[in-house]
Amino acid sequence: MATILQIETATQVCSVALAVNGETIALKEEKAQNIHAASLTLFIEEVMQTAKLNYVDLDAVAVSKGPGSYTGLRIGVSTAKGLCFALDKPLIGINTLQMMASGFLAQHQNYGGLICPMIDARRMEVFTAVYNNKLHEVASVNAKIIDEKSFVLELDSNYVTFIGDGAAKCETILDSQNAHFSTLNFNSAANMSGLAYQAFENKVFEDVAYFEPFYLKDFVFTTPKQKLI
Repeated sequence: MATILQIETATQVCSVALAVNGETIALKEEKAQNIHAASLTLFIEEVMQTAKLNYVDLDAVAVSKGPGSYTGLRIGVSTAKGLCFALDKPLIGINTLQMMASGFLAQHQNYGGLICPMIDARRMEVFTAVYNNKLHEVASVNAKIIDEKSFVLELDSNYVTFIGDGAAKCETILDSQNAHFSTLNFNSAANMSGLAYQAFENKVFEDVAYFEPFYLKDFVFTTPKQKLI
């Protein structure tokens, strides 16, 4: 039996789940600005108490590894690594976009089109990829600036559902009868359960000492503007 603690902090959603053999048994999540640092450890403690489990009962810790928010990913990965060090448990890294697509397919089991998860990267840029209904990658993970020509080939012959917090701002630009948009939250640690269990069964673990989030883009430091007197 595999009991896995799962952490998702790649967007404004702070989400923690517990899963046994790929089935979610406890979930705590909330969406708010800059919530991760103050709430993540509290959410972890709450799901452990809900499931009536001790930390030594865990078999692994899984974390959404990105792409996504630099700060959110750093907090989530640091917390996951700390738990793995302290408990001597393996660490599982899950691609955030694949996790989102997996969550969509779990809710639409007869879906026959493509899934395009999008994470907002400010302005008209998104972190994105495209998956088919078998969760195979059709277009690799990339940072894309969305315009009228985006996804032309995919939309020409496929029904494409765009999901995630980056999808809403693209709805007026991607003008195609094959383009559909979902406003549901797929950045949930519960959507990691099947992927994390599969990784555990196949012993696909990260090196806890050297594992880093998949930021996709370098973090850019900005200097605050000085106020005029």
